[in-house]
Amino acid sequence: MSNELALQPAMQVAAGIESASSAVAAQAKAMVESRYIMAMRNPRNWDQVRLDLLKECKRPSFADNKSTYYIKPIGNGVEGLGIRFVEVALRCMKNVLVETSMIFEDSEKEVHRVSVTDLEANITYPLDVRVSKTVERSKPMDDGSFISVRKNSYGKNVYTINGTDDDILNKRGALISKAIRTIGLRIIPGDLCDEAEAIIKSTRLNQAAQDPDAERRKIVDAFAEIGVTATDLTGYLGHDLGKCSPTQIVTLRGIYGAVRDGEATWQSVMQNKAEQAAAGSQAAGVATNITTCSTESFEKNKAGWKKVINSKKKTVNELIATIQTKEILSDEQKMEIASWVNDSQETGVEPA
Repeated sequence: MSNELALQPAMQVAAGIESASSAVAAQAKAMVESRYIMAMRNPRNWDQVRLDLLKECKRPSFADNKSTYYIKPIGNGVEGLGIRFVEVALRCMKNVLVETSMIFEDSEKEVHRVSVTDLEANITYPLDVRVSKTVERSKPMDDGSFISVRKNSYGKNVYTINGTDDDILNKRGALISKAIRTIGLRIIPGDLCDEAEAIIKSTRLNQAAQDPDAERRKIVDAFAEIGVTATDLTGYLGHDLGKCSPTQIVTLRGIYGAVRDGEATWQSVMQNKAEQAAAGSQAAGVATNITTCSTESFEKNKAGWKKVINSKKKTVNELIATIQTKEILSDEQKMEIASWVNDSQETGVEPA
């Protein structure tokens, strides 16, 4: 009898837990069912969806947003619609459910499951996102500790350290946004995406053509906020910023969106620029008389090039891009040029 009395509190606790779990499960089931019922009662009108979405794309403030449309520095440029576009498109479509939940966490990482569901078609696209709890910095922690260290393309140390709460929050938000964009684009019809993309590019071009000076100042200020100077932009373009065409301004805005959202770094932008110039030079090597930089030629010009780096007249990427308009550098030669950067050299590039 005494044993039964002793077991009663434990049984009551177990019953309470079971009741709470059942209540939560019932609530979740009711929410899911209510969403599907409302979707069936209020089906979307695709013609209205198209009108609403294209109306948004014609707004200059939306079309110019860095997260609406971006250009990645891969090859000749990879263009894509960003998270802001996907958010607006899903809102115009209605009856779409976006869910995020943490399914795993330990001292090193978090795993979040992101899913986008079309409630009318009953189609769900899930994607698991891994968020590491570390960040890379140019210096170790204040106490000198770090997890690992590597050399970047400039030969400088890059330290992996434990991230702060703010660091992890920023990484989590950025990665989840990318996941929503990726699977959201699978829900949005492709023809709507193509039509919207054309209008966004046209809107940006019209804005740049109407007042190119104002647009140029805006983009220069925007790049300055992420550590890319006007001199860096001049090096990328190969001419003064005042000579930018509306098309180039639109391209710079797309690149800014990719860099600002973490899709690329300014270093990768300049490296891709140099690689494309080198590839173009090699393809037209006979016609342009551009040859591979020999060891003798490199040693002959080495002192002058090193002086340009040390005097801060050009960054490493700018110098390499300039040299490769005349001679094709090997990877070893590029690495040696990068090693000339002293500790005070301002490259305008964050560690990669």
